Amino acid sequence: MLNLILFGPPGAGKGTQAQFLTQSFDLIHLSTGDLLRQEIKAETPLGKEAKQLIDKGELVPDQVVIEMIKNKFAANPDAKGFIFDGFPRTVAQAKALDKLMEENKTPIKGMLCLEVERQELIDRILFRGKTSGRSDDQDVWIIEKRISVYNKKTAPIKDYYEAQNKHFPIDGMGSVAEITSRLKETVRSL
Repeated sequence: MLNLILFGPPGAGKGTQAQFLTQSFDLIHLSTGDLLRQEIKAETPLGKEAKQLIDKGELVPDQVVIEMIKNKFAANPDAKGFIFDGFPRTVAQAKALDKLMEENKTPIKGMLCLEVERQELIDRILFRGKTSGRSDDQDVWIIEKRISVYNKKTAPIKDYYEAQNKHFPIDGMGSVAEITSRLKETVRSL
């Protein structure tokens, strides 16, 4: 089974590239944001728990997210693999994900880390903000803050996967097609 983590800062193009990778390698795109919304909409017990926390302005605990991922695995027993987008975001989440993958006897093959220059990230998010309708995509101060939070809290996961020889930096600059080509080449080498 081919299990990948698509990683990078806000605006790196993870969502766009995840679509191409899922099509090219017949993987299931596992976006934790989408999972949360689906569980809440379906009013599952996990969805109800997540909604209560979100409504209070609290973060959904790692264990709830892991349970949602377990449910996705159970619903797709014949999957050729998964591509994780937006998870893990902390080393604790990475460890919890590794434990879950061990239990399923299907480890993470690699973390594909999109490397993009800071100004390019800002420009991409501002451009996306013209159509996304998200106010946080239209405010440079908020975008800068999101990038800083990523650098302080999320980027250290690279070291965790580097220690396992599973961290693969990918040049995220250039056209969508060029970046897709680099990602596919790396995946084929795994």
